[in-house]
Amino acid sequence: MPSLRRPPVVADLTLVTAGAMTANVAGYLLQLAAARWLGAAGYSAFASLLAVQLLCAVPALALQNVVAREMVRGAVVAEMRALGRRCALSVTLVALVLVPVVALVLQVPGTAAAGALASAPVLVLLYAEQGILQGHSRFRALAGVLAGAGVGRVIPALALLATGAGTGAALWGAAAGLTVVAGCAWWTVGPAPAPAGATGDLPDRLDGVPTDRPDRDRPDQLDAVRPDRLGTVDPIGGIRADPPGEIRTGSGTDRRADVLPARLTAGVLPVLRAAQVQAALMALSSADLIVARVVLSGSDASRYALGAVAAKIAFWLPQAVGVVLYPRMARPQHSARALREALAVLSGIGVVAVLGAALAAPLAPLLAGGDYRPVQGLLWLFALEGALLAVLQGALLSAIAADRTAPALVTWAGLGVEVVATLVLARSILALAVVTTIVVALVTATVVAMVLARPHPPETAD
Repeated sequence: MPSLRRPPVVADLTLVTAGAMTANVAGYLLQLAAARWLGAAGYSAFASLLAVQLLCAVPALALQNVVAREMVRGAVVAEMRALGRRCALSVTLVALVLVPVVALVLQVPGTAAAGALASAPVLVLLYAEQGILQGHSRFRALAGVLAGAGVGRVIPALALLATGAGTGAALWGAAAGLTVVAGCAWWTVGPAPAPAGATGDLPDRLDGVPTDRPDRDRPDQLDAVRPDRLGTVDPIGGIRADPPGEIRTGSGTDRRADVLPARLTAGVLPVLRAAQVQAALMALSSADLIVARVVLSGSDASRYALGAVAAKIAFWLPQAVGVVLYPRMARPQHSARALREALAVLSGIGVVAVLGAALAAPLAPLLAGGDYRPVQGLLWLFALEGALLAVLQGALLSAIAADRTAPALVTWAGLGVEVVATLVLARSILALAVVTTIVVALVTATVVAMVLARPHPPETAD
């Protein structure tokens, strides 16, 4: 087997980082403009609905990881797009149910809640295309799509806000912009070619599982192309061969009718498994902000939220590392090395982030006001929490790449410990930050140890 050529990692990291930062800057501009044009009362609803959109991105992110993994393993574009459509349909049904719930809980108009949730299925389709690009290591194109998604979402929303439109109109505009970007991403990936040597209606691979399709160039396999020898669809999402000696009877129409329901759900379960990993990480990274509103005074909770910005920066800053190295994590013969490289790079960036937060701490009161001086000396601690979360994300990505989501159980358990410990022990900004960082450190160390101890195939040279 020829060795794989090592990609220009530094160039790829630079491109993906630039694309992601463009999207992040656009998002920050939208929030600043909304705060100014909607006022304090109006912005509260807008910010809450943006948080709902962030939660909507969890299944989309999970789908991107699964699609990228399956593309590395040899899936074809048409299969992954079909999986994206199935997931988008599922998300649409859930979003329709959640519209009145979100409107009631957040006390916002139904049109505004619908506008926020309208982005959910569009994100699923967009992230499926991003997963295809990521799995093919087309990072230049992926960087362009990332930047385009941020800008395309923000420009319509800004235009509507500038004309005096409310929260609902802005969110619907953002959804429309994302739809255009999803179409552009589809065009960037290109039309899906028909799989070579396809037989009947069944794909060569489904959910990353080979269908054992016979090779037409090998006479000894020609008997397997008989319709009564075709495999059946496993309800888990893959295609399996029938047991030896078992021949399926009935017309081709009957067999297709049997296969169709399973094909409609094929591949969704791996996405759900990956989604719960993403959800665990997101919950662990946000729980302290919710607890702060419970155990701290209003002013201290605001100060804690400002300090948490340092954690978010340290967490999101190295996101490109996981994006670029993930395809190599999905290759069994390269997964161990890719994991070690990712953890090393993430740890190094984390050290830089902590030092940077400590050095930049005196600027915090100048930028945010003197009321935030109490958290000035704690910014390095918040940055440490974010850096640990970034390392944890790298470890969890390697678990998703191997379709082993057991480490997520540790993350969920850590979330429970964090919530209980902070509610019981934290009565100040310092105590809340210390307890949160300790729990995150323990969870990260445990998960990293688990993924490093996982057996890996022998490595091959790049």
